[in-house]
Amino acid sequence: MEKSYHSICRWTFNSGKGGFVPANIRPLWNSDRFSTVDFVNLVAEKIKPRLPENIVIGVEFHYDSEINEKNLGQVIKVMKEKNIYLALITPGAHSHFAYGGISSLEPDERKKAEEFGLRTIDIGYEMKDVFLKEKEPTFVLWNGSWGYDIATPFIKKMYENLKESIAKLCEYEEKKGGEFYLAIEPKPNEGHPCMLIPTVASAILFWKKLNEDYGIKIEKKGVNKEFGHSEMIGLDHIYDTVEEIDNKMLVHMHINSQGYNDGIILGGPGKFDIDHGARINGMNIIIAKLIQEYGFSRWKGHDMQARPYDNEIKAIERVIRSILSWEACEIIAKRMNLEEILQYLSKRETDKVEDIMRDLVSEGFKIFKSLYEST
Repeated sequence: MEKSYHSICRWTFNSGKGGFVPANIRPLWNSDRFSTVDFVNLVAEKIKPRLPENIVIGVEFHYDSEINEKNLGQVIKVMKEKNIYLALITPGAHSHFAYGGISSLEPDERKKAEEFGLRTIDIGYEMKDVFLKEKEPTFVLWNGSWGYDIATPFIKKMYENLKESIAKLCEYEEKKGGEFYLAIEPKPNEGHPCMLIPTVASAILFWKKLNEDYGIKIEKKGVNKEFGHSEMIGLDHIYDTVEEIDNKMLVHMHINSQGYNDGIILGGPGKFDIDHGARINGMNIIIAKLIQEYGFSRWKGHDMQARPYDNEIKAIERVIRSILSWEACEIIAKRMNLEEILQYLSKRETDKVEDIMRDLVSEGFKIFKSLYEST
């Protein structure tokens, strides 16, 4: 059976979000007692055995809150023992830099943020023993600190700073070996009201400008598409996928959801980042078909959060359900009769296409149920 590559995020396994909801509803995952090594063991023992044998599991980390110089050796050791691979590493710059990070107009912050990114590259290459051959990990740049809350002409200067800093990072990574795929993860807001690189189209244009202005090779550069980030502002993540494929820039996926488009889970445009797991719906089945036609076979990440009322057991179940939901979307997408759909579309019989998609979604839920009951 064809291999399917899914990755699980360290940050999903937290004791609670705090703020308006409990901060310690999952006490076993309190940061004082639940380490990154514990996380890898949990994935290997509680999640991996319950998935179909064709699924290969990777993990995703922030430097330096989740993977760092102190725990690096232990984490690599347990990953090798458990056959768990590095799928993604990202600099957790948003935890340290609140005034723009590498785009900052304050020289000292910008310099420190640049150094932080280069150190993340170093840590990533120290993990080469847990790279999966031909499925090398993605180095993701999330725009969480590249933001602003006041309108000035110097937003353009921030953008120029960003280009220059990421060009330096790309050159550094290339000298280290050029094994990583580099991806920008767009987001419209959080943790600032306005962000540089808010959309998929912005990220694609950014890479092309980096090639044009700095000569950066972009063959292994692209987008970490996160469904929920597009949904937050009412954009069409199907069309995002078309743009990514057309520009050969789909290098990683976060297949979570705001949840608003399945008629069951609430969320959607204008809401905060809810981070539900993958959903079975018509849009996701279409995206699954698009990436199948394109030949995408890299990591599909589950950047999601447990619900504020979940205990540890229920939180684990949500991760398993997310993985199996996406597998159901992919299985049903392979059964899609494109010729039949095109015939109806060419005759303006979109009602018939609705019927086809409704049946596919219904069948997808049956496939999920069968997969889940066999775990």
